[in-house]
Amino acid sequence: MRLVSGIYEGQPRAGRLISDDEIEILDAPDAVAAWRAGPQIRVLGRCAPQGFTLLAPSPCPSKILGLGLNYQDHIREGGRESPKSQVWFNKQTSALNRPHGDVIKPRNTKALDYEGELVVIIGRRCRHVPASKALSAVAGYAAGCDYSVRDWQKRAPTMHLGKSFDSHAVFGPHMVSAEAVKDPQDLRVRAWVNDELRQDGHTGDMIATVAEQIAYLSQAMTLMPGDVLYTGTPAGVGQWFDPPKYLVVGDRVRVEIDGIGRLENRIVADTSAFVLE
Repeated sequence: MRLVSGIYEGQPRAGRLISDDEIEILDAPDAVAAWRAGPQIRVLGRCAPQGFTLLAPSPCPSKILGLGLNYQDHIREGGRESPKSQVWFNKQTSALNRPHGDVIKPRNTKALDYEGELVVIIGRRCRHVPASKALSAVAGYAAGCDYSVRDWQKRAPTMHLGKSFDSHAVFGPHMVSAEAVKDPQDLRVRAWVNDELRQDGHTGDMIATVAEQIAYLSQAMTLMPGDVLYTGTPAGVGQWFDPPKYLVVGDRVRVEIDGIGRLENRIVADTSAFVLE
């Protein structure tokens, strides 16, 4: 089941993709709420995609978290050592973008990079959940790109600022329900910049599995419905090419995960003005 979140007739609504040309409108404010309601959820009608303004599948997450250094080939390409424990960072919720929204290249950097990733969307409140039960907390999965401003990222070990620029948290366009994904560790992850294939990995190569990630995080914090986890990126990011292949205005980044979906974004110039309100 492919679920979407958006605006329909002025109201936040969930939708179920019947086909590429038709969305079933559901009586829930977003995809996670629709998943939690289950099969008894009321259907309000149907519409064409043009009548539904698409938002991120989880449009108001309380947390957006990312896992660094979770693929051995990505560790090797950077000449680094494997971490002794999971290395999590925060992406501010203000970085959230629409699935196919334009991604802003900040004016104060030349080091905008991409990281194609499997994104996990939490569906059930969980704390101290063991890995053996952790996948039961998942509402669904989506394709995602963790845009990263590398020079800002390297200024502090938390990586916080370099991961949190406006528009740099992108995932979707839909959420594939957890029940429809037989094994989240058996998915191919690819990313292109324009027509050049840059990343070609497999979630089976993750150091910490999705279940282990949820179990680890839930020892430290309560994960809430709608929380978003970026699960790590395989080799092929721009900074480790020689010379680096950072993103420039006009580039298009496409992430595809077999069985999950396809996400594409355009890189645009930062035209934001001084604001003080």
